[in-house]
Amino acid sequence: MSKSKTLFEKILETHTIKTLDKDNVLLYVDAHFANEYTSPQAFSGVENRKCGVFSPDSHLCVVDHIIPSTPTTPRVIHDPASALQASNLEKNCQIFGIKAFYGTNDPYQGVEHVLMDEQGIVRPGMVVICGDSHTTTHGALGALAFGIGTSEIEHVLATSTLVYRVPKKMLVRINGTLPEGSTAKDMALTVLRTISARGALGHIVEYQGEAVDALTVEGRMTLCNLTVEAGSRGALIAPDEKAIQWVKEHAIDFTPEDWNQALEYWATLKSDPDAEYDRVVDIDISNVTPMVTWGTSPDQVVGINEVIPELDTFTDPVARTAAERGLSYQGLKPGDSMAGIPINHVYIGSCTNARLADLRAAANVLKGHKVAPGVRAQVVPGSMWTRRQAEKEGIAQIFIDAGFEWRMSGCALCLAMNDDLL
Repeated sequence: MSKSKTLFEKILETHTIKTLDKDNVLLYVDAHFANEYTSPQAFSGVENRKCGVFSPDSHLCVVDHIIPSTPTTPRVIHDPASALQASNLEKNCQIFGIKAFYGTNDPYQGVEHVLMDEQGIVRPGMVVICGDSHTTTHGALGALAFGIGTSEIEHVLATSTLVYRVPKKMLVRINGTLPEGSTAKDMALTVLRTISARGALGHIVEYQGEAVDALTVEGRMTLCNLTVEAGSRGALIAPDEKAIQWVKEHAIDFTPEDWNQALEYWATLKSDPDAEYDRVVDIDISNVTPMVTWGTSPDQVVGINEVIPELDTFTDPVARTAAERGLSYQGLKPGDSMAGIPINHVYIGSCTNARLADLRAAANVLKGHKVAPGVRAQVVPGSMWTRRQAEKEGIAQIFIDAGFEWRMSGCALCLAMNDDLL
């Protein structure tokens, strides 16, 4: 009788080319996404080795990190160094035969972790990698997805494989009903507060539970996206009808025969009932309120109706020191209530929360209201497709009428490698 397996173990088994030693395997990679910032050295390495790109159709390249979100037509990257990175990525795609390139003025350009799913590239059971930590996002569709470093990107370009250190397995079960007004992001921040920003180090996290089942696919993307903030090496949610419907709507290249075979395989992508994990965490989110971070780490978080905890409550000396630093940076102190703290800047965007569903939700709150005097408010859609759809639906006008800047897609304020600065 075969051993019971987790979802992670099933995907790992079908993608392991060779076991290298007790901790490492040679892993086949289905899809790799590259941006202009973390890929140049990898492409140079492939060129220097004269080995070429093994499977050009397995790669998607997009300009998203260094591109400014200022609304102009055509879009222009004025910083010379940034413009060079963008042009070099396009040149590398041409040299190595990579056809899937989304450049500065491509109508489907966007933040890579929004674009990947939007273009139907990610499907359940795949191994998906990218030179960016938030690649964990795509576990929402039942794909093993994680970020890697530049030298590893070079290896993937050359071979479509990766030397992979097998992580431990963590199960996070989230039950209860998320209260009205709370969102998937509040759920993710609750996970971080529960297990800490180091709580998933060396682990692949699988999410189960009625609260996870109830999330939209976009909500699951938010949850998996932020799991890397706990140090995880991936996040997984077994594909259900919601995930399969998402893929059906976005992946247009399936033949009926391909689709039937895919459905048969995807039905196997769930953990066996008696599968074993190295750690199990149970969370009830029935009373979760909107969450607000008070420090400089995403696990330094309380509900909007709570106060900042006293330093004596931090028994871990590392966590206490981090709390002291965070409070000093923010100009806050223990006992302060989060409600009523003045807001200076509002930014709606990022690979965590900039999909069409996120913009719809924000517009529902904003409709009929105005941005307060002294507050700068910006919205950066996750992709140019999302931007056009929001304009068609009238969402953009709601933002504009409220006093928001309606900007173009890109990584923007999240990393400030562009003209978007605070």
